[in-house]
Amino acid sequence: MIKPHGSKELTPLYVEDPEQRAALEKVAAELPSLLLDSAAAANAVMLGAGYFSPLFGYMNLADALSVAENMRTTDGLFWPVPIMNRTDAIDSLRDAHRIALLDPNVEGNPVLAVQNVEKIEEIPDELLKRIAEHTFGTTDTGHPGVATFMSSGRYAISGPIQVLNYSYFEKDFPATFRTAPQIRDLISKNNWEKVVAFQTRNPMHRAHEELCKMARETVNADGILIHMLLGKLKPGDIPADVRDAAIRKMVELYFPENTVEITGYGFDMLYAGPREAVLHAIFRQNAGCTHLIVGRDHAGVGDYYGPFDAQAIFNDIPEGTLEIEIFMADHTAYSKKLNRVVMLRDAEDHTQDDFVMLSGTKVREMLAAGEELPEEFARPEVAHILMGFYQSEAGR
Repeated sequence: MIKPHGSKELTPLYVEDPEQRAALEKVAAELPSLLLDSAAAANAVMLGAGYFSPLFGYMNLADALSVAENMRTTDGLFWPVPIMNRTDAIDSLRDAHRIALLDPNVEGNPVLAVQNVEKIEEIPDELLKRIAEHTFGTTDTGHPGVATFMSSGRYAISGPIQVLNYSYFEKDFPATFRTAPQIRDLISKNNWEKVVAFQTRNPMHRAHEELCKMARETVNADGILIHMLLGKLKPGDIPADVRDAAIRKMVELYFPENTVEITGYGFDMLYAGPREAVLHAIFRQNAGCTHLIVGRDHAGVGDYYGPFDAQAIFNDIPEGTLEIEIFMADHTAYSKKLNRVVMLRDAEDHTQDDFVMLSGTKVREMLAAGEELPEEFARPEVAHILMGFYQSEAGR
């Protein structure tokens, strides 16, 4: 199986042994505590689940800046985005060597992890803007990822962590949430050698379905990992439970048996475009996938990135840095001339009118009004699940 990124073995930071975990929970109860923001909590979950191997905790300011500017930590590890724990609430932590990290996303704010404090550093405004500019390509707070990043706190707390649980993800998504080691186990049990990963934060329409099938056939893969984001999104995006149900129905009815694993991961979307695409590649490599589909405007938002910027960035990565291979996809749509879904780059003799295309706004309006989507655009069983969601939202 493909090796993890930057190491021969995964380094999940979740404390597996129940006795050790119980002992650490007792210790945590006596430690100074910090209520994390959602971004730092998501980072802890990803560290615990092995997706961020070989990192051992939150980055200090020097590493965060080096990663933002050069995509490498100060000791040379290739990494595309800063992984930080930031806060304004440091008064009770200034002399602490170890702190309990509290979960902001679970009622009662239980301890999510324990951190050894190596540094607490104030981040000057200009440095924060530099990190944002390199990571997101902009400092415009109209960008949802930038808005979150710029408001996350003026102090960076760095150091290794030990993770005690996976926040709400295991409870809320027991059939879907999987760690990187668990996905590697799935791949091994299926006897899959080549695995294509498909990243999604949205429901999958007909074009996404066919794209996965095209990628599997093109690279001669044994299976497809549909790997959905289960964490926080921007307002207006479809909740994870609705996406999960829609994707499961699509796979059940329209994919060959035993060719797809449906899984999810506990992270908040960054909307960082090219940099996030590279992060997606790293944690899919850590999960054992050999290929990642990177499509048009992958991990983007609005007009902040060019349609193929998330593909072009992989051309600038030194050869051998990543073992996972990138399947570079164009926009896909149903061709009325060919009576099948195609990539636009493969349909040179087409005009816009030859494709079945609907804007996101139009799709939402139709579903909320109870109107059927064209079957060329969405499978009817999937559309009905989404219709139920939008109609319930409209009725509130």
